Amino acid sequence: MTESERHTGQVPADRAGSRLDAALAEMFPDFSRTRLRAWIEAGLVEVDGQIWRPRDRLRGGESVVLHAVTEPEVRVEPEDIPLAIVYEDEEILVIDKPPGLVVHPGAGNHAGTLQNGLLFYDESLAMLPRAGIVHRLDKDTGGLMVIARSLRAHTALAAAIAEHKVTREYMAVCRGRLISGGTVDEPIGRHPVDRIRMAVVERGKRAVTHYRVKERFSAHTLVDVRLETGRTHQIRVHMAHLGHPLLGDPLYGGRLAVPQGASDALRVALHGFRRQALHATRLELRHPVSGKRHELRSPIPRDMNALLILLRSG
Repeated sequence: MTESERHTGQVPADRAGSRLDAALAEMFPDFSRTRLRAWIEAGLVEVDGQIWRPRDRLRGGESVVLHAVTEPEVRVEPEDIPLAIVYEDEEILVIDKPPGLVVHPGAGNHAGTLQNGLLFYDESLAMLPRAGIVHRLDKDTGGLMVIARSLRAHTALAAAIAEHKVTREYMAVCRGRLISGGTVDEPIGRHPVDRIRMAVVERGKRAVTHYRVKERFSAHTLVDVRLETGRTHQIRVHMAHLGHPLLGDPLYGGRLAVPQGASDALRVALHGFRRQALHATRLELRHPVSGKRHELRSPIPRDMNALLILLRSG
C-alpha cells in the first residue's frame, strides 16, 4: 500500500535563481536530494500550484507543496528470524548480526536474510529502502549494524556514513606476523578477471583502512581495524594486498598457515575455520535525530574466541 505525507513550505528569498531540486533539499532536509528529484519528476511537487521540473529556476517566495510518497518493499517477505537487538528507539535499531546471516536478498538468497527478519520485527520498515538497511556486512562477518526506522533517520545515517562520521571498528585475525600497524590507502574495484572478487585496481573507488596490532601469535596476528571508507570486501582485500589475508577467508585467504609445532587441537581448528576471521566489534555514531553520541560494542563470537585461545596456547 502506497502512503503519502503532505509537506508545505515557502521558498526563502535568498534562494532566488536556485534550481528547484537544490532548494527543496534545503527546505526538506529529512529527504535525500535523489528522492526529492524523483518526486519532482513524478509530479508530486507543486510550486504555486504548478508542476515544475527539477532544473527550473526559482524567484524566491513561491509556495511549495510536497507529496512525499513511500512504497513498501513488495518482493521481500517477513520471516520470524531471531534478531540480537543491542539498542532501539523510534528512529534506529542497532543489531548484532551473527556470522552466516545474509543481509538482504540477492541471487541465491531470496529468503532467510536480515531484511526478512527486520520486516517481521517491524512491519513499518517496509516503507523504507531495504527495510532501513544503510550499510552491510558480508554474510560470514558478524557484528554491529545500524538500521534506520524512519525516512529522516535513513537520510541522515546514509549521509553520515558517506561523510565518514560513523565509526566502524573490527577485530580480525590475519595470516603472518605483522610488525606494526598502518594505513592502506588503495582503490578497490571489481577484479578484472574474476568478477566475484574485488581487488586493488587503479581505476577503483578510493578505499582507506586503518589497522593496528593487538596481539601476535607464532604465525598469525590479531588486529584492530577501523574503516574510513566502506567498499565491498574492503578489509579482506586490503589485508590480502598487504600479504596478510584474513584467516579462513574463502576468497582472499590463500594458503592455510599452520604454525610449526602446532597442537593437534590447533591444527583441527585452523582447518575447520571456514569463514573470514572478522567481526564488527564497535560502532560509534551520533543519533540521526537527537544528535546524542552512541557507542556500542559486540563481544567476539564464540568460534573466533575459541580459535584465539588455541592460537595463544599453540
